[in-house]
Amino acid sequence: MSNSKEVTRAQKLIGDIAPKLAQLTDNVLFGDVWARKELSPRDRSLITVSCLLTSGNTEQLKSHLNLAKQNGISEEELIEAITHLAFYAGWAKAMSAMMVAKEVFST
Repeated sequence: MSNSKEVTRAQKLIGDIAPKLAQLTDNVLFGDVWARKELSPRDRSLITVSCLLTSGNTEQLKSHLNLAKQNGISEEELIEAITHLAFYAGWAKAMSAMMVAKEVFST
């Protein structure tokens, strides 16, 4: 019987170059912050997608759009959130985010 744990997404992405950041991602961000009961995973996903859009961080947006769908947010709701944010975060950021959403939703 093996005692090895399943390799997490963070470990796969950056564990070889930044093991501490991967550990913090797994244990603190997703193990503690995302697990807190004060906000639902659905709410946390909507907040996270919104923050990624407003800050222009589209590299992280793909995985968080997928997580948002897993957390119960429909594609239509995500598209509406992106459209709404165009007026508050900027047109270019919303267009970039929508292109990521289009890619994610087409798979």
